[in-house]
Amino acid sequence: MPKEKILVTGCAGFIGMHLCESLLKEDNEVFGIDNLNSYYDPALKKSRLNRLKNYPNFKFSIFDIFDLEPTDQLFKDFNPDKVVNLAAQAGVRYSLKNPHIYVKTNISGFLNILECSRKYNTQGVIYASSSSVYGGNKKIPFNEKDFVDNPISIYAASKKSNELMAKTYSHLYDINTTGLRFFTVYGPWGRPDMAMYIFTQKILNNEPIPVFNHGKMERDFTYIDDIIEGIKSAINKNYKCEIFNLGNNKSEDLMYMISLIERTLNQKASFNFFGMQPGDVSNTYADIEKAKKLLNFEPKTSINKGIPEFISWYKKYNE
Repeated sequence: MPKEKILVTGCAGFIGMHLCESLLKEDNEVFGIDNLNSYYDPALKKSRLNRLKNYPNFKFSIFDIFDLEPTDQLFKDFNPDKVVNLAAQAGVRYSLKNPHIYVKTNISGFLNILECSRKYNTQGVIYASSSSVYGGNKKIPFNEKDFVDNPISIYAASKKSNELMAKTYSHLYDINTTGLRFFTVYGPWGRPDMAMYIFTQKILNNEPIPVFNHGKMERDFTYIDDIIEGIKSAINKNYKCEIFNLGNNKSEDLMYMISLIERTLNQKASFNFFGMQPGDVSNTYADIEKAKKLLNFEPKTSINKGIPEFISWYKKYNE
């Protein structure tokens, strides 16, 4: 990859930190921004940020992409070659409680990124979409050509909006945009609101774990290192206007995932079973043929290998 100036929004997030670190190791100049909000413990975000601050080619500023003035100023001063927009309010369930924040950050914030990219002639915008755009689709595996006008959460609707906005800007202003539909990303430095983190924490604390849809759930779990390779390929290829699934191309049974955590911890879980949560889906499964062909995307990490890696980090971090 040629050395570039890359702006990464949401740099203190789970995917953001890993991406920045990988880009920094390849001697790119990276400017990270994050609002360090309290959706989950900001201490974890600050710990991730402290890792990045060890690199001399990393700069950081704290603000929200919803605020146009500092966003515009940063584009003007840093003049990035490419932008990777990972800043977003995450979480399907939280979007039922606080829908306004999703419109503010995920839609208005993304509009600011697109506008500044247009204004300052940024070469490419790579942005996070989500497997949630597939909504309640029954056809498996999910393919990029599938109908996705049936979101079942405000989070999913905000991500679908991002794809439409990017397409509009590509068409009107000749901006290169690449949307990446992430499928249940996990691994070291992962988010505390994700199932794998919650299950591990509760099993170690001898608390029952909450299991929805009575355990009849399947997820395409994608290891963080594989996701980072996919994002970096998207930065490098910089297509005109594309959307890709980035998943592991395998749907795993939730109860099997829990059994792997139990085995790795050498500790049995106890369960609280619940019905399906509003806004949730029972199955995700990525068709990655397009990403294989156009991004050379080849996920290498199964959950049998990835879960022990996550738990090893979890124990070290929470000592």
